[in-house]
Amino acid sequence: VTAILGPQIVIFTRELFAPVMFAGSFASILGLAAVGAAILSFLRIPAKAAGKVEIADSDARPLSEIVTRPRFVAALFCAVGSYALMSFVMTGAPLAMVGCGLSTDDATLGISWHVMAMFAPSFFTGSLIYRFGAERIVATGLVLLVGCAVVALSGLALWQFWTALILLGLGWNFGFIGATAMVADSYRPSEKGKVQGFHDFVLFGSVAFASLMSGTVYNAWGWEMLNWVIFPVTVLCFVALGVLKMTSARPTST
Repeated sequence: VTAILGPQIVIFTRELFAPVMFAGSFASILGLAAVGAAILSFLRIPAKAAGKVEIADSDARPLSEIVTRPRFVAALFCAVGSYALMSFVMTGAPLAMVGCGLSTDDATLGISWHVMAMFAPSFFTGSLIYRFGAERIVATGLVLLVGCAVVALSGLALWQFWTALILLGLGWNFGFIGATAMVADSYRPSEKGKVQGFHDFVLFGSVAFASLMSGTVYNAWGWEMLNWVIFPVTVLCFVALGVLKMTSARPTST
């Protein structure tokens, strides 16, 4: 729903305070935030769910031990890689589309398709992870991200931008959700808070940096460079998955 409504709100409010373009779109965020706050005010956490957190810390391992284990390292690499790449390319895509002579509406609708591709597969991504394993789903997401780069580098037509953005969204969905499923398998219930906190700090710090760098890279080297960056990052993620597979295959010493 948001993938459809969000871009349409931008289209209909961007000239609301003309000649200051997009001021109306930013102002509309106030209303959207108020609606979101109203909805969240009805959220109630069941007492039994909160009670599950009350677990003795006697079996909790040190954070340094958990975050250096191969499974967590591979999961963090893939989560950061897929999410940072998505933010990096998505942020620059509308700039590139308008810079190539396409309309703002075309750029906005491209983001609409992208957001749809990001979240619509979530209805069945969990089932795919359960059936094929998180590692295979992450690898599929990385392949889709590479496909995004290949399509984006093949030309500057509207269909190429839109197709690349769709592949970018699908790649993020499989790569990021699969990686976070791996993270969830790497800790015990008593370790959840500190491990998730460390994971999220590294993840969203990297995503914020990627988003900030997107405009800088686009301004200095263009749309092509934004997509070339995908290749080395996905290679690092594949290496992390490969190392995890090799270490998992080794017999453990008793």
